[in-house]
Amino acid sequence: MAMSGGKDDGSPMMEINTTPLIDVMLVLLIMFIITIPMATHSVDVDLPFDDGLEKPPPPIDLVKNKVSLSRQADILWNGEVITDGQLNSLLRESLTYATEPELQFEPEPEAPYDLASKVLNVIKQSKVTKFGFVGNEKYIYFSKD
Repeated sequence: MAMSGGKDDGSPMMEINTTPLIDVMLVLLIMFIITIPMATHSVDVDLPFDDGLEKPPPPIDLVKNKVSLSRQADILWNGEVITDGQLNSLLRESLTYATEPELQFEPEPEAPYDLASKVLNVIKQSKVTKFGFVGNEKYIYFSKD
């Protein structure tokens, strides 16, 4: 087995062997990709907890309020456009009733995420207990295959 150590005239080889450098860089790149945590942008919403005990179902409340978000970044309360401050006061007012009305949250598919996050934070801070997401069937994607 012969090894090449330069030119036949005895001069030293001037090129750097980059193969080990590339191997080390690829290993470091893979290690960084694995160790970087996935960026999660989430809003924690405390949903009711079922402890498994048999309880009678809660009475059905006929009063329901729907908070919708439009693609034009409008907040709608039962179909009427409101501001952030009005949403906060309406939520506080709904908590003063003897029976708390159900609050339904339904953003349009093209509604801005920033607005949805802000509205969910306002809802969470208002301490609403009867809260639900509606209209999620719009986001289910079915393949035509």
